[in-house]
Amino acid sequence: MNEANYSEVSEFIFLGLSTYRPTQYFLFAFAIISYAATFLGNFSVVFIVIFDPHLHSSMYFLLANLSFIDFWFSTSTVPKLISDLYSGHSIISIQSCIFQMFVLHLLGGCEMVLLVAMAWDRYVAICKPLYYLTIMNPQMCLLLLIGAWIIGLIHSVAQLAFVVHLPFCASNEIDSFYCDLPRFIKMACINTYRMEFLVTADSGFISLSTFFLLIISYIFILFTVRKQSLGSLSKAFSTLSAHICVVVLFFGPCIFVYIWPFPTVPVDKFLAILDYMIIPILNPAIYTLRNKDMKVAMRRLSVQLLNRKSIC
Repeated sequence: MNEANYSEVSEFIFLGLSTYRPTQYFLFAFAIISYAATFLGNFSVVFIVIFDPHLHSSMYFLLANLSFIDFWFSTSTVPKLISDLYSGHSIISIQSCIFQMFVLHLLGGCEMVLLVAMAWDRYVAICKPLYYLTIMNPQMCLLLLIGAWIIGLIHSVAQLAFVVHLPFCASNEIDSFYCDLPRFIKMACINTYRMEFLVTADSGFISLSTFFLLIISYIFILFTVRKQSLGSLSKAFSTLSAHICVVVLFFGPCIFVYIWPFPTVPVDKFLAILDYMIIPILNPAIYTLRNKDMKVAMRRLSVQLLNRKSIC
Protein backbone atom coordinates (compact mmCIF):
# COMPACT_ATOMS: atom_id res chain seq x y z
CA MET A 1 0.00 0.00 0.00
CA ASN A 2 1.26 3.42 -0.87
CA GLU A 3 2.22 5.48 2.18
CA ALA A 4 0.32 8.49 0.80
CA ASN A 5 -2.92 6.52 0.87
CA TYR A 6 -2.66 6.08 4.64
CA SER A 7 -3.59 9.71 5.24
CA GLU A 8 -6.74 9.62 3.11
CA VAL A 9 -9.05 8.91 6.05
CA SER A 10 -9.09 11.80 8.54
CA GLU A 11 -12.55 11.29 10.02
CA PHE A 12 -15.09 8.55 10.69
CA ILE A 13 -18.82 8.34 10.10
CA PHE A 14 -21.02 6.71 12.74
CA LEU A 15 -23.75 4.55 11.24
CA GLY A 16 -25.59 4.84 14.54
CA LEU A 17 -28.34 2.62 15.87
CA SER A 18 -30.86 3.09 13.06
CA THR A 19 -31.23 4.87 9.73
CA TYR A 20 -35.04 5.00 10.06
CA ARG A 21 -35.89 8.62 10.92
CA PRO A 22 -38.87 7.97 13.28
CA THR A 23 -36.66 5.57 15.24
CA GLN A 24 -33.98 8.26 15.40
CA TYR A 25 -36.53 10.70 16.86
CA PHE A 26 -37.40 8.15 19.54
CA LEU A 27 -33.70 7.54 20.29
CA PHE A 28 -33.12 11.31 20.44
CA ALA A 29 -35.85 11.74 23.06
CA PHE A 30 -34.72 8.66 24.97
CA ALA A 31 -31.07 9.82 25.00
CA ILE A 32 -32.03 13.28 26.33
CA ILE A 33 -34.22 11.82 29.09
CA SER A 34 -31.62 9.22 30.10
CA TYR A 35 -28.80 11.77 30.16
CA ALA A 36 -30.87 14.20 32.24
CA ALA A 37 -31.72 11.36 34.66
CA THR A 38 -28.04 10.35 34.77
CA PHE A 39 -27.02 13.91 35.63
CA LEU A 40 -29.69 14.38 38.30
CA GLY A 41 -29.28 10.93 39.85
CA ASN A 42 -25.51 10.81 40.08
CA PHE A 43 -24.93 14.40 41.11
CA SER A 44 -27.69 14.08 43.71
CA VAL A 45 -25.67 11.27 45.27
CA VAL A 46 -22.47 13.33 45.14
CA PHE A 47 -24.24 16.40 46.54
CA ILE A 48 -25.88 14.48 49.42
CA VAL A 49 -22.65 12.71 50.40
CA ILE A 50 -20.70 15.98 50.41
CA PHE A 51 -23.20 18.06 52.39
CA ASP A 52 -24.57 15.48 54.83
CA PRO A 53 -22.04 14.93 57.66
CA HIS A 54 -23.76 11.65 58.60
CA LEU A 55 -22.53 10.17 55.30
CA HIS A 56 -18.87 11.10 55.72
CA SER A 57 -17.65 7.50 55.80
CA SER A 58 -15.60 5.30 53.48
CA MET A 59 -18.63 3.55 52.00
CA TYR A 60 -20.30 6.77 50.89
CA PHE A 61 -17.00 8.34 49.83
CA LEU A 62 -16.52 5.45 47.39
CA LEU A 63 -20.18 5.59 46.34
CA ALA A 64 -19.94 9.31 45.54
CA ASN A 65 -16.87 8.66 43.40
CA LEU A 66 -18.68 5.83 41.61
CA SER A 67 -21.52 8.23 40.79
CA PHE A 68 -19.02 10.84 39.59
CA ILE A 69 -17.38 8.31 37.26
CA ASP A 70 -20.75 7.03 36.01
CA PHE A 71 -21.79 10.53 35.00
CA TRP A 72 -18.61 11.17 32.98
CA PHE A 73 -18.76 7.65 31.53
CA SER A 74 -22.17 8.52 30.08
CA THR A 75 -20.99 12.03 29.11
CA SER A 76 -18.20 10.56 26.97
CA THR A 77 -20.75 9.19 24.47
CA VAL A 78 -24.35 10.33 25.01
CA PRO A 79 -24.05 14.11 24.28
CA LYS A 80 -22.33 13.26 20.99
CA LEU A 81 -25.13 10.80 20.19
CA ILE A 82 -27.76 13.47 20.96
CA SER A 83 -25.98 15.98 18.73
CA ASP A 84 -25.68 13.45 15.88
CA LEU A 85 -29.35 12.45 16.09
CA TYR A 86 -30.41 16.11 16.10
CA SER A 87 -28.21 17.21 13.18
CA GLY A 88 -28.30 14.01 11.16
CA HIS A 89 -24.52 14.27 10.65
CA SER A 90 -22.55 11.64 12.58
CA ILE A 91 -18.92 12.55 11.92
CA ILE A 92 -15.92 12.41 14.25
CA SER A 93 -12.24 13.08 13.60
CA ILE A 94 -9.67 10.35 14.18
CA GLN A 95 -8.09 12.40 17.00
CA SER A 96 -11.48 12.85 18.74
CA CYS A 97 -12.22 9.18 18.25
CA ILE A 98 -8.94 8.18 19.92
CA PHE A 99 -9.58 10.62 22.76
CA GLN A 100 -13.08 9.19 23.29
CA MET A 101 -11.66 5.66 23.50
CA PHE A 102 -9.00 6.87 25.93
CA VAL A 103 -11.64 8.39 28.23
CA LEU A 104 -13.91 5.33 28.00
CA HIS A 105 -11.14 2.89 28.94
CA LEU A 106 -9.80 5.21 31.64
CA LEU A 107 -13.20 5.53 33.31
CA GLY A 108 -14.12 1.89 32.69
CA GLY A 109 -10.89 0.59 34.22
CA CYS A 110 -11.22 3.01 37.13
CA GLU A 111 -14.81 1.92 37.83
CA MET A 112 -13.85 -1.76 37.83
CA VAL A 113 -11.17 -1.16 40.47
CA LEU A 114 -13.49 1.11 42.43
CA LEU A 115 -16.10 -1.66 42.59
CA VAL A 116 -13.41 -3.96 44.03
CA ALA A 117 -12.58 -1.26 46.60
CA MET A 118 -16.26 -1.04 47.54
CA ALA A 119 -16.38 -4.84 47.95
CA TRP A 120 -13.31 -4.62 50.22
CA ASP A 121 -15.06 -1.91 52.24
CA ARG A 122 -18.12 -4.16 52.72
CA TYR A 123 -15.89 -7.11 53.66
CA VAL A 124 -14.21 -5.10 56.42
CA ALA A 125 -17.53 -3.66 57.62
CA ILE A 126 -19.23 -7.07 57.83
CA CYS A 127 -16.38 -9.42 58.76
CA LYS A 128 -14.19 -7.09 60.86
CA PRO A 129 -16.60 -4.49 62.28
CA LEU A 130 -14.42 -3.67 65.31
CA TYR A 131 -11.50 -2.72 63.04
CA TYR A 132 -13.58 -0.99 60.36
CA LEU A 133 -12.80 2.62 61.29
CA THR A 134 -9.14 1.76 61.79
CA ILE A 135 -8.70 -0.03 58.46
CA MET A 136 -10.98 2.10 56.28
CA ASN A 137 -9.60 5.44 57.45
CA PRO A 138 -9.54 8.53 55.18
CA GLN A 139 -5.96 7.79 54.09
CA MET A 140 -6.91 4.27 52.99
CA CYS A 141 -9.93 5.59 51.06
CA LEU A 142 -7.76 8.14 49.28
CA LEU A 143 -5.17 5.47 48.41
CA LEU A 144 -7.89 3.20 47.01
CA LEU A 145 -9.25 6.04 44.88
CA ILE A 146 -5.81 7.05 43.58
CA GLY A 147 -5.03 3.40 42.86
CA ALA A 148 -8.25 3.05 40.86
CA TRP A 149 -7.40 6.07 38.69
CA ILE A 150 -3.80 4.90 38.18
CA ILE A 151 -4.88 1.39 37.11
CA GLY A 152 -7.53 2.90 34.81
CA LEU A 153 -4.90 5.17 33.27
CA ILE A 154 -2.45 2.30 32.77
CA HIS A 155 -5.17 0.18 31.18
CA SER A 156 -6.26 2.98 28.83
CA VAL A 157 -2.71 3.89 27.76
CA ALA A 158 -1.88 0.20 27.21
CA GLN A 159 -4.93 -0.19 24.98
CA LEU A 160 -4.31 2.91 22.87
CA ALA A 161 -0.56 2.30 22.54
CA PHE A 162 -1.47 -0.50 20.15
CA VAL A 163 -3.75 1.58 17.92
CA VAL A 164 -2.75 5.25 18.04
CA HIS A 165 -0.56 5.00 14.91
CA LEU A 166 -2.79 2.72 12.85
CA PRO A 167 -3.14 3.71 9.15
CA PHE A 168 -6.64 4.02 7.69
CA CYS A 169 -7.09 4.02 3.95
CA ALA A 170 -10.33 2.22 3.14
CA SER A 171 -13.75 2.41 4.81
CA ASN A 172 -14.34 5.15 7.36
CA GLU A 173 -17.76 3.97 8.59
CA ILE A 174 -18.15 2.74 12.16
CA ASP A 175 -21.25 0.61 12.68
CA SER A 176 -21.98 2.12 16.09
CA PHE A 177 -22.77 5.46 17.76
CA TYR A 178 -19.38 5.81 19.48
CA CYS A 179 -15.75 4.87 18.88
CA ASP A 180 -15.55 1.21 19.78
CA LEU A 181 -11.99 -0.09 19.98
CA PRO A 182 -12.55 -3.47 18.27
CA ARG A 183 -14.34 -1.82 15.34
CA PHE A 184 -11.70 0.93 15.21
CA ILE A 185 -8.93 -1.68 14.84
CA LYS A 186 -10.88 -3.63 12.25
CA MET A 187 -10.92 -0.63 9.88
CA ALA A 188 -7.12 -0.35 9.66
CA CYS A 189 -5.60 -1.21 6.30
CA ILE A 190 -2.96 -3.56 7.74
CA ASN A 191 -3.13 -7.02 9.24
CA THR A 192 -4.44 -6.44 12.76
CA TYR A 193 -4.88 -10.03 13.99
CA ARG A 194 -2.10 -9.80 16.58
CA MET A 195 -3.29 -6.38 17.71
CA GLU A 196 -6.85 -7.63 18.08
CA PHE A 197 -5.57 -10.45 20.27
CA LEU A 198 -3.51 -8.11 22.49
CA VAL A 199 -6.34 -5.62 22.95
CA THR A 200 -8.84 -8.38 23.70
CA ALA A 201 -6.42 -10.03 26.13
CA ASP A 202 -5.79 -6.75 27.95
CA SER A 203 -9.46 -5.83 28.32
CA GLY A 204 -10.43 -9.42 29.02
CA PHE A 205 -7.82 -9.70 31.76
CA ILE A 206 -8.88 -6.59 33.69
CA SER A 207 -12.59 -7.35 33.22
CA LEU A 208 -12.48 -11.01 34.20
CA SER A 209 -9.93 -10.61 37.00
CA THR A 210 -11.86 -7.83 38.74
CA PHE A 211 -15.18 -9.63 38.16
CA PHE A 212 -13.93 -12.87 39.72
CA LEU A 213 -12.31 -10.94 42.57
CA LEU A 214 -15.69 -9.39 43.30
CA ILE A 215 -17.56 -12.70 43.11
CA ILE A 216 -15.00 -14.44 45.36
CA SER A 217 -15.13 -11.59 47.88
CA TYR A 218 -18.94 -11.74 48.06
CA ILE A 219 -18.90 -15.53 48.48
CA PHE A 220 -16.26 -15.21 51.19
CA ILE A 221 -18.34 -12.58 53.04
CA LEU A 222 -21.49 -14.73 52.93
CA PHE A 223 -19.54 -17.83 53.96
CA THR A 224 -18.01 -15.94 56.90
CA VAL A 225 -21.28 -14.55 58.26
CA ARG A 226 -23.04 -17.90 57.73
CA LYS A 227 -21.05 -19.24 60.67
CA GLN A 228 -22.44 -16.54 62.95
CA SER A 229 -26.22 -16.56 62.64
CA LEU A 230 -29.07 -16.68 60.15
CA GLY A 231 -29.87 -13.05 60.96
CA SER A 232 -26.30 -11.99 60.16
CA LEU A 233 -26.48 -13.84 56.85
CA SER A 234 -29.76 -12.14 55.95
CA LYS A 235 -28.37 -8.71 56.87
CA ALA A 236 -25.17 -9.32 54.89
CA PHE A 237 -27.09 -10.49 51.83
CA SER A 238 -29.35 -7.44 52.03
CA THR A 239 -26.28 -5.19 52.20
CA LEU A 240 -24.53 -6.93 49.32
CA SER A 241 -27.54 -7.29 47.02
CA ALA A 242 -27.22 -3.72 45.73
CA HIS A 243 -23.49 -4.24 45.06
CA ILE A 244 -24.14 -7.54 43.28
CA CYS A 245 -26.82 -5.95 41.04
CA VAL A 246 -24.43 -3.16 40.01
CA VAL A 247 -21.56 -5.59 39.36
CA VAL A 248 -23.66 -7.88 37.16
CA LEU A 249 -25.11 -4.95 35.19
CA PHE A 250 -21.69 -3.36 34.66
CA PHE A 251 -19.59 -6.44 33.90
CA GLY A 252 -22.17 -8.42 31.92
CA PRO A 253 -22.09 -6.33 28.71
CA CYS A 254 -18.37 -5.58 29.12
CA ILE A 255 -17.36 -9.26 29.33
CA PHE A 256 -19.71 -10.18 26.49
CA VAL A 257 -18.20 -7.58 24.15
CA TYR A 258 -14.63 -8.72 24.78
CA ILE A 259 -15.34 -12.46 24.78
CA TRP A 260 -17.04 -11.95 21.39
CA PRO A 261 -15.27 -8.77 20.28
CA PHE A 262 -15.75 -8.86 16.48
CA PRO A 263 -19.31 -10.04 15.94
CA THR A 264 -21.06 -10.30 12.60
CA VAL A 265 -24.31 -9.30 14.29
CA PRO A 266 -23.99 -5.84 15.90
CA VAL A 267 -25.24 -6.93 19.33
CA ASP A 268 -22.52 -4.96 21.09
CA LYS A 269 -23.79 -1.53 20.07
CA PHE A 270 -27.17 -2.30 21.61
CA LEU A 271 -25.44 -3.51 24.77
CA ALA A 272 -23.65 -0.14 24.73
CA ILE A 273 -27.06 1.51 25.28
CA LEU A 274 -27.22 -0.44 28.53
CA ASP A 275 -23.69 0.64 29.48
CA TYR A 276 -23.98 4.36 28.66
CA MET A 277 -27.67 5.18 29.10
CA ILE A 278 -29.23 2.68 31.50
CA ILE A 279 -26.61 1.60 34.05
CA PRO A 280 -25.55 5.18 34.98
CA ILE A 281 -29.20 5.76 35.94
CA LEU A 282 -29.64 2.44 37.75
CA ASN A 283 -26.53 2.73 39.92
CA PRO A 284 -27.71 5.75 41.97
CA ALA A 285 -31.26 4.37 42.00
CA ILE A 286 -30.13 0.96 43.32
CA TYR A 287 -27.83 2.37 45.98
CA THR A 288 -30.30 5.08 47.04
CA LEU A 289 -33.55 3.11 47.11
CA ARG A 290 -31.97 0.14 48.90
CA ASN A 291 -29.99 2.21 51.39
CA LYS A 292 -31.74 3.48 54.51
CA ASP A 293 -29.06 6.06 55.34
CA MET A 294 -29.26 7.59 51.85
CA LYS A 295 -33.06 7.85 52.00
CA VAL A 296 -32.90 9.47 55.43
CA ALA A 297 -30.20 11.88 54.21
CA MET A 298 -32.31 12.81 51.18
CA ARG A 299 -35.32 13.61 53.40
CA ARG A 300 -33.13 15.54 55.84
CA LEU A 301 -31.56 17.60 53.06
CA SER A 302 -34.95 18.25 51.46
CA VAL A 303 -36.32 19.55 54.77
CA GLN A 304 -33.29 21.82 55.23
CA LEU A 305 -33.67 23.26 51.74
CA LEU A 306 -37.40 23.86 52.23
CA ASN A 307 -36.75 25.57 55.57
CA ARG A 308 -34.17 27.87 54.01
CA LYS A 309 -36.55 28.68 51.17
CA SER A 310 -39.35 29.54 53.59
CA ILE A 311 -37.03 31.80 55.61
CA CYS A 312 -35.99 33.66 52.46
